[in-house]
Amino acid sequence: MKTDGWNDPCRHIRYIRQLLTVCLLIAAVCVFAGCGGGEADYDPLDGVETVTFRDDCGRDVEIPETITKAAPSGAVSQMVMMTIAPETLVGLSATPASDQLDYFPEYTWELPTFGQFYGSKANLNMEALIAAQPQVIIDIGDKKFNHAADMDKIQKQTGIPTIFIETTLDKMPGAYRTLGKLFGKEERGNALADYIENTVSYAAERAEKIPDQDRRTVYYGTGASGLDCNADGSVQADVIDIIGAKNAVVGTDVSNKGGGTLVNMEQLYNFDPDVIIVTLDGIYDIIAEGSESWAQLTAVKNDAYYEIPGIPYCWMSGPPSVNRILGIWWLGQLVYPDQYGDYDMADKAMEYYKLFFDYDLSREQAREMLKNSTLKQ
Repeated sequence: MKTDGWNDPCRHIRYIRQLLTVCLLIAAVCVFAGCGGGEADYDPLDGVETVTFRDDCGRDVEIPETITKAAPSGAVSQMVMMTIAPETLVGLSATPASDQLDYFPEYTWELPTFGQFYGSKANLNMEALIAAQPQVIIDIGDKKFNHAADMDKIQKQTGIPTIFIETTLDKMPGAYRTLGKLFGKEERGNALADYIENTVSYAAERAEKIPDQDRRTVYYGTGASGLDCNADGSVQADVIDIIGAKNAVVGTDVSNKGGGTLVNMEQLYNFDPDVIIVTLDGIYDIIAEGSESWAQLTAVKNDAYYEIPGIPYCWMSGPPSVNRILGIWWLGQLVYPDQYGDYDMADKAMEYYKLFFDYDLSREQAREMLKNSTLKQ
């Protein structure tokens, strides 16, 4: 039987589907753009004194004069915020692992997780973000070519002031001084900045004394196989250059994402590094147990392979942030003990954890972290 108009049951079904689709789209837009009622009406600048802040993208952003509630945009932001103003965090980009918790203030353990705001791993929970009512979103890390546009987009979508602070190693002291001013913690910001500057200067002085022919090559392997690596030119591996060594992995595509650059054993034999460092819970035990494939490498023959301490964050990167400062002291002493031999690495770790995380690392804990590197002999 021929039907048309509202007598057509198929048309009824199509209409209902279209109506549901429109409703879902409207709901999504309301959550993402901050429209609607209730918590989505939150205005972080309502009733507070404000100032204009110029971020490291060159954007002028109106922010509260006194910041008491902040949201990190991703892993690097979370790490840095944990070291200078953890009490201002209203949420996290990622839930800490169980073995990280002791190093963070207890009140941060129950904070909501927002996810990462943008990039290839973006998984932002907009509803949780709005419910937490941060006064500002802080993005910290390396500047990308489209960074200003990303910041503008986040600010428009959330209705929350969003600022970027650059933290390449050379800019990190300035970043901490800036954060100290933003959070009314200038003395602490200056103390952390001074420590970073002193560390980098110490490494630069020693690296300058190492002749080119004496610069050792270092392979930085990650993951369970150890064949994901951080190649020459990767920000994840910049500690290698800073201490005066050379990255063993050259002439390959460089990736700063995930595990980095994937190589095979044949390539690794060709690189034949002087020193091998691998991430925690990676390939170290397999090498130590006498893996035939790894045993052919010069570094393994010379017992110059080490496991990178990784609690609460890897000392070399992962993500590449202020954790690299401790990595400079650690790797420098391993690769060039004659140049970096005038300190006890356990003492240095205890000093760092107290200053940056306000955590009293015991000597036993420090030695446990160093058992497969500094103290393996």
